[in-house]
Amino acid sequence: MKLVLAIVSNDDSSSVSSALTKANYQVTKLATTGGFLKAGNTTMIVGIEDDKVEDVIRIIGEQSKRRTEIVPSTASYDIGRYASFPVEVQVGGATIFVLEVSQFLKL
Repeated sequence: MKLVLAIVSNDDSSSVSSALTKANYQVTKLATTGGFLKAGNTTMIVGIEDDKVEDVIRIIGEQSKRRTEIVPSTASYDIGRYASFPVEVQVGGATIFVLEVSQFLKL
């Protein structure tokens, strides 16, 4: 048995969750926050049999697309002044961890 942890953008969360549920996978969603952009995201937890891992990864990949956004950034000029300027960053997509499960209990 495997445990899939998928971190996806909040923008993609509903479509990923719906697609997994439609394919008869049980999904637990956790609200989480990323470190770089301090933006909200969703961590999805899916417990599955070993032979279903590739299908789950495929579904997550189809529903969570990378995109480019412009975000404000600040720079210091070492004289006590800061300037704000836009920076282009990649957001979206998914970060996926697949873990071995040694025991699964439903009480």
